[in-house]
Amino acid sequence: MDKQTILQVKTKLSTVSDLNDPLLKILKADPRKGVQLAINSAIRRIKRSQANILAFKHRFQFENELWQQGESLVAGIDEVGRGPLAGPVVTAAVILDDSFDLIAVTDSKQLSAHEREKLYLRIIQEAIEVNICVKDNAVIDKYNIYQATRLAMAQTVAELHHQPSHLIVDAVPIASNIPQITLIKGDQKSISVAAASIVAKEYRDHLMQTYDLIYPGYDFAHNMGYGTAKHLAGLKALGVTPIHRYSFSPVPNFERK
Repeated sequence: MDKQTILQVKTKLSTVSDLNDPLLKILKADPRKGVQLAINSAIRRIKRSQANILAFKHRFQFENELWQQGESLVAGIDEVGRGPLAGPVVTAAVILDDSFDLIAVTDSKQLSAHEREKLYLRIIQEAIEVNICVKDNAVIDKYNIYQATRLAMAQTVAELHHQPSHLIVDAVPIASNIPQITLIKGDQKSISVAAASIVAKEYRDHLMQTYDLIYPGYDFAHNMGYGTAKHLAGLKALGVTPIHRYSFSPVPNFERK
């Protein structure tokens, strides 16, 4: 082992995925500092990977229990966009099966934009079915954001081609005859809800980036319609756009007379 360079050692360690791998024991006898640092780095990586796998399996808990009860089609539902001053609320329903293996799928808010983008495409490819519903600012202003979200969630489920026998919903109960489990922070507890949160957020983010081209000056591409300083500055300078929510303060204050 002494004849191997540090780079060669690191390359070998990059393939190790088990803390009981004999290579780790052999390399521990190598006194070089670079080797020991590489070993410690590999051990941290393996422990992180094992923790991620355990967390992934835990997020399958509700789905597994339902599948074992004979509920073959379980849909996870989540929403994004309840808080912004502009743009729609978007809901997504995702149906997965037990072959789904994207370990990185978790609450969309814990992921970077790059991670979400990659996972979004993989979820679309691997899910049994994905459906999305959009309720614009007019619907939000008419019914209020809570009711608009419930309408969107119900429609998302109703329009699925594979009608689920059970639902797992993040926080907001759905008006549906289908039995459902409502979870607080469901996107952290259910893999189906987590997948739905990623799909809904990616879809809405892309939509707001398009709106940024149509209505420049509000920084929609970065704030996604939330009331940031740049967004409020845009409202003050340019007034209200057709996608702003009049039922959200302080939007009405910026209407041009």
